Amino acid sequence: MEQTHSLLLNEEACSQLREHQRAEFVLEWLRFLKKLLPATDRADVKKNQKRLVEQLTTVLTGSPGPPTRLLLAQCLALVYRVGDSLTSSLTVDRCNDIIRSKDDSPSFLPTRLAAVACLGVLYEQLGRLLINSFKESVANLLKATKSAESQGRCEIMLCIEKILKGLGVSAMSCHRDIYKTARTCLTDRSMAVRCAAAKCLLELQREAVFLWSTELENVATLCFRAFEGSNYDVRVGISKLLGTLLASALEPRQAIAPRPGSKRNSLKEVMELLSSGFLRGGAGFLRASGDMLKGISSVSRDVRVGTTQTCVVFVSILGGTWLETHFSCLLSLLMEWVSHARATQYPADAVSCRCCASFILRATLGTLLGEKAQIAAAKEICQLISKQKRVVDAALHEGNLEARVRPADVAASQHVLVCALLELGSLLQDLSSTAAPLLLDTSIGMLDTVISVLLHPSASARLAAAWCLRCVAVGMPAQVAVLLDRCAERLNALKSCPEAVEGYSAAIAALLGAVQLCPLGISHSKGKTALTAAAVQLFGVIFPHLGIQQKAQILEQFCEFVRQLKGARQQTVQIRVAAAFCCTLKCLASSRRELGSEEVQRPALSLLLGALEGSNPLLRCMAAEGLARLVQVRNDPNFTVSITLMSFDKLKTARDAITRTGHALALSAVYRYLSGISSPQYLSACVGVLFTLSQDSTSPEVQMWALHALSMVVDLAGPLYHSHLEASFTLVLRLLLSTPHTHVEVQQSLGRCLNALITSMGPDLQGEGAGVCAVRTSCLVGCAVMQDIQDCLVQAQAISCLQQLHMFAPRFVNLASLVPSLCEILLDYSVLINLCSSYLSLRRAVVACLRQLAQREAVEVSEHAVALVKELPRRDNTQLDVTIKEVGLEGALFSLLDRESDPRLCRDIQETLVHMMSSAAESNLADWLKLCKDVLSASADSAAAAAVETQQEEDGDRYDDSSAFHAKSESSGPFNNLRWSTRVFSMECVCRIIAQCENGDLAHFNMALAQEQRLHESADYVVLHLADLIRMAFMAATDHSDQLRLAGLQTLLVIIRKFSNVPEPEFPGHVILEQYQANVGAALRPAFHVDAPPNVTAKACQVCSAWIASGVISDLRDLRRVHQLLASSLAKVQVGRDVNSQLYNESTFTMETLAVLKAWAEVYITAVQGSRQRESPGSNLQQQSDEAGTADPAGAGLLKLVQTDLATLSRLWLAALQDHALLTLPSQYSSQLPSTGGSFYTAEMVEQARPHYYSAWATILHATALWLNSTGFIMVDEGPANLSRPVTPTSMGQSTSLSSVKSPEDVNTDRLHLILGISVEFLCSPHSGDQMENISSCLQALQALLEVPWTRSKVGSDQALRVELLSVLHRLIVTRESPSVQLAVLELVRQIVCAAQEHVKEKRHSAEVDDGAAEKETVPEFGEGRDTGGLVPGKSLVFGALELCLCTLLRKLPQLSPKLAGSPTGWGGQTCFLSNTDCRLVTSALAILSELPSICSPEGSVSVLPTVLYLLLGVLREAVKGSVGAESEQLVPGILQALRTVLTSPMSRAEKSRGAWTELLRCAMHTLLESWHSDKMEPGVDEVTTLTSLTIFLLYASAEVTTVEPLQTRCIQAFRDSLESKDPVVLSRSYQLLVSLFQGPAVVARPFILALGGRLVSQLEEVEKSRPQGPAELQAVQDAIRALEALVFAADETHRPQLVAVLLPILISLLLDENALASAPAASRSLHESALRDLMRIGPQHSAVFKALMASAPHMKARLEAAVKGNQESVNTKAQAPRVISKNTPSIQLKINFL
Repeated sequence: MEQTHSLLLNEEACSQLREHQRAEFVLEWLRFLKKLLPATDRADVKKNQKRLVEQLTTVLTGSPGPPTRLLLAQCLALVYRVGDSLTSSLTVDRCNDIIRSKDDSPSFLPTRLAAVACLGVLYEQLGRLLINSFKESVANLLKATKSAESQGRCEIMLCIEKILKGLGVSAMSCHRDIYKTARTCLTDRSMAVRCAAAKCLLELQREAVFLWSTELENVATLCFRAFEGSNYDVRVGISKLLGTLLASALEPRQAIAPRPGSKRNSLKEVMELLSSGFLRGGAGFLRASGDMLKGISSVSRDVRVGTTQTCVVFVSILGGTWLETHFSCLLSLLMEWVSHARATQYPADAVSCRCCASFILRATLGTLLGEKAQIAAAKEICQLISKQKRVVDAALHEGNLEARVRPADVAASQHVLVCALLELGSLLQDLSSTAAPLLLDTSIGMLDTVISVLLHPSASARLAAAWCLRCVAVGMPAQVAVLLDRCAERLNALKSCPEAVEGYSAAIAALLGAVQLCPLGISHSKGKTALTAAAVQLFGVIFPHLGIQQKAQILEQFCEFVRQLKGARQQTVQIRVAAAFCCTLKCLASSRRELGSEEVQRPALSLLLGALEGSNPLLRCMAAEGLARLVQVRNDPNFTVSITLMSFDKLKTARDAITRTGHALALSAVYRYLSGISSPQYLSACVGVLFTLSQDSTSPEVQMWALHALSMVVDLAGPLYHSHLEASFTLVLRLLLSTPHTHVEVQQSLGRCLNALITSMGPDLQGEGAGVCAVRTSCLVGCAVMQDIQDCLVQAQAISCLQQLHMFAPRFVNLASLVPSLCEILLDYSVLINLCSSYLSLRRAVVACLRQLAQREAVEVSEHAVALVKELPRRDNTQLDVTIKEVGLEGALFSLLDRESDPRLCRDIQETLVHMMSSAAESNLADWLKLCKDVLSASADSAAAAAVETQQEEDGDRYDDSSAFHAKSESSGPFNNLRWSTRVFSMECVCRIIAQCENGDLAHFNMALAQEQRLHESADYVVLHLADLIRMAFMAATDHSDQLRLAGLQTLLVIIRKFSNVPEPEFPGHVILEQYQANVGAALRPAFHVDAPPNVTAKACQVCSAWIASGVISDLRDLRRVHQLLASSLAKVQVGRDVNSQLYNESTFTMETLAVLKAWAEVYITAVQGSRQRESPGSNLQQQSDEAGTADPAGAGLLKLVQTDLATLSRLWLAALQDHALLTLPSQYSSQLPSTGGSFYTAEMVEQARPHYYSAWATILHATALWLNSTGFIMVDEGPANLSRPVTPTSMGQSTSLSSVKSPEDVNTDRLHLILGISVEFLCSPHSGDQMENISSCLQALQALLEVPWTRSKVGSDQALRVELLSVLHRLIVTRESPSVQLAVLELVRQIVCAAQEHVKEKRHSAEVDDGAAEKETVPEFGEGRDTGGLVPGKSLVFGALELCLCTLLRKLPQLSPKLAGSPTGWGGQTCFLSNTDCRLVTSALAILSELPSICSPEGSVSVLPTVLYLLLGVLREAVKGSVGAESEQLVPGILQALRTVLTSPMSRAEKSRGAWTELLRCAMHTLLESWHSDKMEPGVDEVTTLTSLTIFLLYASAEVTTVEPLQTRCIQAFRDSLESKDPVVLSRSYQLLVSLFQGPAVVARPFILALGGRLVSQLEEVEKSRPQGPAELQAVQDAIRALEALVFAADETHRPQLVAVLLPILISLLLDENALASAPAASRSLHESALRDLMRIGPQHSAVFKALMASAPHMKARLEAAVKGNQESVNTKAQAPRVISKNTPSIQLKINFL
């Protein structure tokens, strides 16, 4: 096909192709030429124009098919428009000649049709350039109409339409002639001709004023006649014509010259015209009177349906404003129609008329009016209902009591009431809670009015009233319970009246049916067909269980009964019988059972074969399905072959369409149920037969069914069909090119076939082979052909095919042409979007395709849509077109979403918008937020919201929450009066935008960074739009619609969570949300109103708690106002609700109660945590308060506010936890559940209540634990808490029965076990993985409990409980990767170990006191291990803790394990990089390990110690070697602290374990020294840490461990080596450690003093020659002096003077003379000053030695005196220096910190 991509046709390549390929080749060339010509240079076109015209003319005379002739006409017009137009008249003449030709042969017809098509497009594109020849052309066309067949008449009408469009007002001279011909064609027997004539007249009326002025009545009568016997397309076209004419007559688009006696049409006259069509069919008086005398209806349903559609078009064109003004007139007209005697002669006619009136009301009120206007319309409809009911009531009560109303009056009123009630119900359901004020308006009494109709004499009116009440219930769930009670009460009161019983029973049934659509339901206590379809399904279930004879008898009776009936009755019975038997066969196949013997199979087959050749298409479909099911049930190859051969024979011999269509469908159905993938022979046979049938152009019906069957086979065959793909594509494309547009049913089937073929090819369409390229081109050509066909279903198939191509081969689908074509369809149907249901499939296809395109190329889709509307002529612009121009395709989709009601279509629109938003929201943030804001504001309610109130508090400087801004009336945007559901989706989009920005630039949630980056680049950030976000959330949260209020509160919650920590750059120390405190409070207040629905209050509680917990509220008064809202909800919970008077289901009270308790729990948790942070020394809050000189008033006041209700809250929390514990019991314990339910749920609503408990229990658990922590489990008399239900017997000590009163100890134990049980059950649950917040709450609750001594004593004394907790925590740390969870787990383990320690210590102390000191050796040893030292897995706390700590350490440091590290010692492997959190985990594990020996017996500690020391030294070695990738400052202190804890363990001094501990500690010290010697040669080794660990051993281990040789010598050598280090840091740390050693026990210090004292002195003496040059060297020297000083003071009093005499000269040697001091480096001067201070401090302490030294060494004395004198002069100079004020320094110092 690449050869077609040229300006001129490649005739040589075309001539070498076969005929059908040639047609495809020409079509593809024309498609390319259509795209190429507008982009080609005009000179090039003129250069090739003559040859190009010749080639196009050759195509014209070559009998082109329908798609080709349309493209041909467009290309010819483009050639003359782009190139030279002077010769266009020659082509017009040639076309006229062809049209005038006398050749009537069928082969010449395509040429004549092509000439007509070309003529129309030439005039359309060239317009007035052909003005000279248009009269001749029009006359020629009008003359040809008289002798043309249907295709010709259709093409001529379309041609004239294009001529009128191109010439405009210049064609006025021919308007009358065209009108005369078109009016004849408007009633043509061909439906296609009628459609074309309607289009022609629609174009004519643009300039022909007489059509909607003087000829209006005649045209209306003509249109009504055209409706007779019409199909759907005809009714659409003619209704659009007539509706436009009537609208133009009422509101002319142009001025009309006044004529004598003429007047402008009034609304009354227009409505009389519509009434004449609806009631009389447009017939004259004589005919209508004659029909009435005959007793027949002269108006067909086609006419009434067409008139109905006309009325919708008429109102839609005039618009919503007109409808709002004239609704009463329209309503009166419709009610007159449905109550007129001519429209209600027969029940079927009455039902049809009611449907028509209801359709008009729904299509106009439901789409054109906003919510405010809809409320006004509902009022008017209600008044109409009331008026009608009064008329009937008056007739019923007139005269005596036995008088009855006339049937005619009842019939007239019932039809009016049915239509009015149905529309009223639809309006109220759409308005939802927005219509709540309407129900409360006593002047209307809407509910009273509707309920009064339940007593109407007509059953239809009663049912309509019941349905209206159902709609009220769905829209406003709060009314369900009220209406049920009212109807039940009236039913009991009027049970003697038949009408009342039927009416109120229907209402109750309708209300109960509505409950499933109400999310909040009704109270459980208040809850205590079609018949034919049910019978059919029941027969299918029963029949397989009958006996053989019964089955055969029933089937034979069916066959005989069908044979005896005739006509329509026979068809009805046959359809039902076939359906019943199909259900039977389906049940047999699913259960793999047999039908029966031959006597059953014979009548079954006869029944199905008879139906297969029935005249009804539906019957044939069911028969084909049943025959295939029968083959499946028989599962007999012989029977299958006989059936298929019979069908093949029938298709070969039969010539009637009915037989051939039925058996063709049967072939595909049999293939479906035979799993045809495994039968290629049958597939080939089927395909061959269906190919032949699909090419039978003499019978379009056969073609349609054959192609449908072929599409089913393609779908079912899968890969097996690939051998037939090429032939199938060729067939489909050839038929698409040759099938007339009048045979739309064939084109629809072709579309299904093409779709199935594309699906069968799948991803293979991406291939580059010649065959694949040809197939792909065929697909694209076929799609293009179907797109040009006017039928909506064919266009939908084309779009679906292109969608499939885009999915499988996206780079071959041109979005530049596809997207505009999709948008054109939306633009075309924007006004008439609800005119007809058939277009729904097209709109679905368009939006589904857009959704898929937006997933990949959202930006390109939007750009192509905007480019399209810029190119459209202004005359054709619709509202949706204007929307696209203003706000892009996204805005158009929002408008479309507001108009649509189909759930699937609305979902696709929403997903399309979500995909577009995901691709472009962050880059076009301002546009998307403005779009959402415009959508939200497009409501009468939003525009008319109250203005700003400025009520001030008593102090006059603060506003209350009610003074927050309200939605102000804004300028009208691109949207008008959008529905609440659309605005709800806009708020969901806002939340999605915020969530999307969260994953983007950090500046989105940092105002300072956003402002800074915006100065340097044109970027946008969501934090800059915070005011708009708050405003939108406020508008939504204060709306009348409950759903929108929920969406607004959710948006507010998202805003609080995302922006609460964003600082305000202009006011340091404040956050950006502080300025919106009043606004948030005002948005929350309506949700806590007493009449607010429970779900709204529950969501508001969530927002309220998040707002308080965010810490934004800085003022105590603001905090108190928000607290009052929560307090009101708590009061509501305490009061409870009487179950019998509930408006909603009991589970909604559970939801609301738990939401309130959860919110209070979150607030309490926040208050306690804030209080702890302020009280903890060194915290940021404490430092800020100290700096400001005051405490945080809001933070401190929060806990006080909560504490006032804490007594009540604690009991409610405990009751909720008890309920949750009961609800989490396994099913086998369900008998233990209270029969009456729990504190906040009823027994009947257990399943509905569980989700609410699951969402709230964790937070309540945490809060309860904190409360118990604050009380220390000390019970006080808190007073009774009001619960919504009586307290259950298991309510933990709250029962008032004296026999069941528990002691405080028992109550506390129950509470502890409740919390522990809930926590352990949840932490063990395999489903807790996705609930990290709940896990954290559980762990924090357990931590809070274990902070209490009483709890620790309980846990410490229960070994089984400790071990169980530890096993749960072990599982948790293994399965959860969250660092916060793992840290919390380790902290809990530490607390459990601490509890065990306390228990062991208490036991030991008690034993010692009881036995006395004399019997100390006989005191039993407490702790794990006892006398044997054995630790039993699963029963030992120590063993479990070891496992858990080992697991933690190995996950972070696998080199500790020989198996994991691949080293025999376990100390090999690669570097593991530990984060700060990893280091905390490791140190926490080591801290736990170090405490384990203390909870063991002496023997047990000996068993544990080797493992503890191995892990400690292993981690230490990794830290020393630097192989953990973490800084030692983070990890080493924890290691050393754990080591110190082990060394100071009381078990190291116990008699029974002292020896073993000494040996093990010596081994550990030896290992440490070995690692020192082996590792110190490696680079990066931390010598300081090793020395520190050795020092800890020396200081805290017993002398028996450290003084043994060779350990002591090796330790001394280690320090000696460190003193030789060239690193001043190592030296400094070594000196510091020596200070600790010198100050330690004498037995430890003496060897080190003797060994290292001399080296220390010599190093200090060398400092005079090599003074320090930097701070590190200075620190080393100073630390050396400290070490020498410690050595001096560690000596005996007798030897100390001698050592002082050594120290003082060293210090003097460090002094500098006056000259050297001035030029010395900073480090040297600092050393001088430090030495001088030491001399002045030490000298007076040892005055005798000092004086003797000064006397014996005059040079030292002089040096010291000079240093002292210089120091004194420096001090005096600084004291006498005058203060100089800098010019740059302000004389007044401002106080910056005002806190």
